[in-house]
Amino acid sequence: MLRSLVGSEMCIRDRYQRRVRGSGSSYMHADQRTLLSIKYSHGALELLDQKLLPAQFVYNKVTTCEEGWNAIKSMQVRGAPAIAITAALSLCVEALSRREELSSVEDARKWLLDRLDYLVTSRPTAVNLSNDTTRLKSLVMASGASTGGELIDEYVQIAEEMLETDVADNMAIGRYGADCIRAQEGVPEQARVLTHCNTGSLATARYGTALGIIRALHEGGNLAHAYCTETRPYNQGSRLTAFELVYEQIPATLVCDSAAAALMATKGVDAVVVGADRVVANGDTANKIGTYSLAIVARHHGVKFYVAAPFTTLDVNMATGEEIHIEIRAEDELACVNGQRIAAEGIGCWNPAFDVTPA
Repeated sequence: MLRSLVGSEMCIRDRYQRRVRGSGSSYMHADQRTLLSIKYSHGALELLDQKLLPAQFVYNKVTTCEEGWNAIKSMQVRGAPAIAITAALSLCVEALSRREELSSVEDARKWLLDRLDYLVTSRPTAVNLSNDTTRLKSLVMASGASTGGELIDEYVQIAEEMLETDVADNMAIGRYGADCIRAQEGVPEQARVLTHCNTGSLATARYGTALGIIRALHEGGNLAHAYCTETRPYNQGSRLTAFELVYEQIPATLVCDSAAAALMATKGVDAVVVGADRVVANGDTANKIGTYSLAIVARHHGVKFYVAAPFTTLDVNMATGEEIHIEIRAEDELACVNGQRIAAEGIGCWNPAFDVTPA
């Protein structure tokens, strides 16, 4: 599965690149082309505060599960894969700091399970968090460790491997998705691709899912142009996706959310590619609010709509999208921008973070 989007011309590439490259390399991958949302070394975790992008680059240290929980809940870190990894690694850091204290295997097991139960409450819709915490809990329960320290070391090793697995999964999604679009009947050698929200390096350990497909097309010389929506009300498209595209010098244009239909009708789009926060048994997909609208518009214009997601986003325990719990965010996120109210006082707000696109 996979899905589509569009926007207004980028005229700030040079300014962004000078700012990013001039502010130090601590938030970049070693190849200097990809931003890092998560910086981790054994026992040390820092998260790029994505609420401040693109104006500021601030990494916040995370030393406890409470700090990890708050970073996820407040959307300092976001994106289903990155949320799950952040939760797992925040527990790594705290567990290592309490390794001597939790000397008995019984105490360590109970503490780890309680912490995982707590972390999973931070964001309810993204299934990666639930799936990964369930898997980690099963491994903790099944461990044959004889001491608390051994159990903690086993947990840390497994959680750290999640970083490497996520990168490998993302690069595979990029290759497969690019091949799929290139093989699509009627798509020119260089495709025009629309995406929604942010599904790149800032939403994952690195490379990205839907944006990873755009990267792979670009790297292979098969991308004519990328379009990204602003993705109101949190503007992940204009703040984050646009930033990644500009930084990596991928030809791209930003459009407002309501311009997608006009874009397809006038400029043309060959494919829409989005990410997912939960894909249930029948293929119904929960993703950032506005995805459902894009799918309808893409179908009307005969544009292929792709959902790019790793296996950890699948939830086979839910039969249809009607069972998905949709997170409702605070009214201020819709009514205010940077703390300044833009909506009339007294107006009610309905602010779902996600919608469900039927299979």
